Amino acid sequence: MPEEKENSPRPAGKPKALPPAVNFLNAGLSGMAATCVVHPMDVIKNRMQMSAEKLTIGKTISSISSAGFQKFYAGLSAGLLRQATYTTGRLGIYNQLNDIWKSKYEGTPGFGSLVLMGMAAGCAGAFIGTPAEVALVRMTSDGRLPPDQRRNYKNVIDAFLRIIKEEGVTALWRGSLATMGRAAVVNTSQLATYSQMKIWMSSKAGIPDGIPLHFSASMVSGFITAFNSMPFDIAKTRIQNASVNDKSPGVLGVITVIARTEGIGALWKGFWPTYCRIGPHTVITFIFNEQFAQFYRQFVMK
Repeated sequence: MPEEKENSPRPAGKPKALPPAVNFLNAGLSGMAATCVVHPMDVIKNRMQMSAEKLTIGKTISSISSAGFQKFYAGLSAGLLRQATYTTGRLGIYNQLNDIWKSKYEGTPGFGSLVLMGMAAGCAGAFIGTPAEVALVRMTSDGRLPPDQRRNYKNVIDAFLRIIKEEGVTALWRGSLATMGRAAVVNTSQLATYSQMKIWMSSKAGIPDGIPLHFSASMVSGFITAFNSMPFDIAKTRIQNASVNDKSPGVLGVITVIARTEGIGALWKGFWPTYCRIGPHTVITFIFNEQFAQFYRQFVMK
């Protein structure tokens, strides 16, 4: 159903829709480029979330750096594979749904439509990317375990093979419901908010389309995303890092246990490392995504 036209007038010279394959390729490359920059914050965030103690960012950074600078990039191969699966799926599907909507209706989608698109894209991408997510959480958290309990995966492929051999193939989707629940919140917050903020900033604040608009919208989107997703993120992290013999009480159960035993504030443990990751990751992903799309339209789709 088309949204109200007053939400945003139809722009003159509406951009052409990208081919589906290009939409998905653009999405994956955007996420991978961003991950190369912000991966150390993922390591810090996972270390803080896995600890039952109240760790500061400074103490966590000191603990990681004492083992060598390369430890800040522990699990990078899993992080890149996660983007190649999860972000390719969720952002590619979201872009494709936007293009389909715009091909049928005038103007731009309303916020309700953007929310539904974000949730659908996020859940699909999360299910596809859960195996890489499991490997990523375990590889980035391994250094906090006692030496005799560390898994010491060599790389993401080694992690996959050992998880399948030692725990069964279904263990690759451990925490998939938590991941999909988080993804629904993240993508509603990130994708829908980003699109809506672009509309608002362009129409109300008069910011023209370009990098300043993309940067401003993505910074707001990143903050909202980090805050809304934290309780699901910490539950997901703990479920995925558990061994095969540990019985998880489920997403809501984990959230309840954390709030009861560690305090409600523990659900936002590692917020600033998370925002320092999500903020720049959102900015780089969306700017790369927008610039690549403009480049493709200008030089390929003449």
